[in-house]
Amino acid sequence: MSTEALFDLNAAGIAYIVSAILFILGLKRLGSPATARTGNRLSALAMLLAVLATVFSNDIASWEWILVGVITGSGIGAYSARKVQMTSMPQLVAIFNGLGGATSAVVAAGELIRLIDLDELIPQDVSITIMASVIVGGATLTGSLIAYGKLQGVVPTRPLLLPIRNAINIFLLLGMIASIAWFVIDPSINAFLTAAIIAVVLGILIVIPIGGADMPVVIALLNSYSGIAGAATGFVLGNDILIIAGSLVGASGLILTRIMTKAMNRSLINVMLGGFGVDDSTMGTAGNDERPVTSILPEDAALILGYAQSVIFVPGYGLAVAQAQHQVRELADLLKIKGITVKYAIHPVAGRMPGHMNVLLAEANVPYDELKDLDEINGEFRSTDVAVVIGANDVTNPSARNDKSSPIYGMPILNVDQAQSVIMMKRSMSSGFAGVQNELFFLEKTQMLFGDAKTSVEKIVGEIKDL
Repeated sequence: MSTEALFDLNAAGIAYIVSAILFILGLKRLGSPATARTGNRLSALAMLLAVLATVFSNDIASWEWILVGVITGSGIGAYSARKVQMTSMPQLVAIFNGLGGATSAVVAAGELIRLIDLDELIPQDVSITIMASVIVGGATLTGSLIAYGKLQGVVPTRPLLLPIRNAINIFLLLGMIASIAWFVIDPSINAFLTAAIIAVVLGILIVIPIGGADMPVVIALLNSYSGIAGAATGFVLGNDILIIAGSLVGASGLILTRIMTKAMNRSLINVMLGGFGVDDSTMGTAGNDERPVTSILPEDAALILGYAQSVIFVPGYGLAVAQAQHQVRELADLLKIKGITVKYAIHPVAGRMPGHMNVLLAEANVPYDELKDLDEINGEFRSTDVAVVIGANDVTNPSARNDKSSPIYGMPILNVDQAQSVIMMKRSMSSGFAGVQNELFFLEKTQMLFGDAKTSVEKIVGEIKDL
């Protein structure tokens, strides 16, 4: 090996170490809204450094084509980040997961073709990692596409349970095992394609039976799968930084999945076997509940809030849809000027993905110390004058504590019903993702403020200013 080549390898190794450190620091800083932007920048810098080190230390393609790819990908990413609404961010994450899995499978296929063209003996460890890349990557691709479809409304959000799904899945799993054995014994394109086809079909069949309410868990799990596929591809290529980055994504995705299932009081097995979601037989029935509710106008809500001593805002998906975070922050500022204590209660699964509400409120420059998670805030509702629920539903439903027949029974919720008074902002009496009616609507202390959240809060702000 020449001195120049050795220098290139040493320089690449150092660059990979720096990239790994930046990835870890970036991931660590993503744990807080206050440092999340810095974490994103550090991770992006780490990826750029890793790409450049890989390109310049390997004779894989002319740098011009690599530059075109980097610029094109960066442009698409920047455009998507700026143009996609926060309400559609879970769909974007699902697409990114799918593309990550697909990329791993394609790279593994490319390496297989290269080795076959060279007529080299493919070691068994390489064969196994190629299979891991294509199987996990293929399942991640189609599973993520189905998750996207369910979130976007293209695919029905209810669990779609095939009559003989268990038999089909067992048959496919046996076929998968057979194709792996075939490939390890005799690495060939036919064995590779067989495993790839089975993987993409399994990805569809795994996610279709899962209901819309469990999609946040599925997205977190598929994120982990994309990392695992990337790490396996790293072993195929012998690329250290790809192994490290994939392992970080895989591990963090599994941890996030665990956090999500705990927050919903669900086991991963329950979710994967077909979780709760909106069922055709129950759609519309929740909104037809004939029990009386107390309805108020923005003027009434302004009076209640203006003379309170403490207020807790409980944001949910409805806030994201209405893009009302800036108006809520303005209302909170007005209340604080009047000497009223203001806090925000953030449930782990409020919205459609972990951290959804934190990001929205951070976008509106809500002070980070006012954002309280479930464990921090639940004990404070009893001493709070008014809880203002903005588009949150299942995470505030007392049925999770009281009704053993409810599909959300046992799910940790925000104790909104324990506040002295509750203002519930919703467009209608419709149910949440779980498809069950919220018993909070019908409590004597609850007052329903119907309409678009952004418009309602703007009217309340105007009334508060006149008090």
